[in-house]
Amino acid sequence: MLKVLKNRFEQGCRTSAYPKVKIDLPARYRGRPEVHAEAPPELAARCAAACPQEAIDAGRRLIDLGRCVFCGTCERLSQGRFISFTRDFELSVAVKEHLLTNGELPPLAEHAKTHFKKLFGRSLQLRQVSAAGCNACEADLNVLATPFFDLARFGINFVASPRHADGIVVTGPVSRNMKAALLSTYEATPDPKVVIAVGSCALSGGPFRGSPEVANGLDSLLPVDLFIPGCPPHPLTNLHALLNFFK
Repeated sequence: MLKVLKNRFEQGCRTSAYPKVKIDLPARYRGRPEVHAEAPPELAARCAAACPQEAIDAGRRLIDLGRCVFCGTCERLSQGRFISFTRDFELSVAVKEHLLTNGELPPLAEHAKTHFKKLFGRSLQLRQVSAAGCNACEADLNVLATPFFDLARFGINFVASPRHADGIVVTGPVSRNMKAALLSTYEATPDPKVVIAVGSCALSGGPFRGSPEVANGLDSLLPVDLFIPGCPPHPLTNLHALLNFFK
């Protein structure tokens, strides 16, 4: 026991000071994209044609964060002249239409539903459902429980049973085989409840969009309250979304 205490004393506090202290992510991180309206039309058209997710509207100079997998193809192709990725990890929205953007996003806290804050402001219990996900989004949700992020210090926890939950967090494109299990989990969660879609697969179907084997977005099956884009979303993206929407 003395060795453990000595080790903890030597290491000090390893928990992130976010959100009290701003965090700068590494330069290689691709966060919120910015669309540059002054780029030549032919360059915008080339980027839109090359986008594997058909996430770029070259005519209106918009990018759909719900479809985008942040692969960086558009940035490399245009050398940052049409689309460039910032290090801003605050990407989440409460209205799906806001995912179609030129790079500007409304403050999430302004769109949080007041009754959610009253009901869950001091305690939020969530059941995570992997609906045929690849485990990338799931891993970056799991890491929130580590000492560095320490999600529990904000009164937010992941629970084993939907009957103990205030809402569900869904990852993956929702395959046909997982649809029944997902809907059963939703029904087992007591009202009032929230639904959170995490990752491009849950938001739009991701790389599987258009396949008859998956849902083209969780909102086609359930009423979604919070959309967290990314492939996968950074843990700080998830943390920012939860804190600003519910706290």
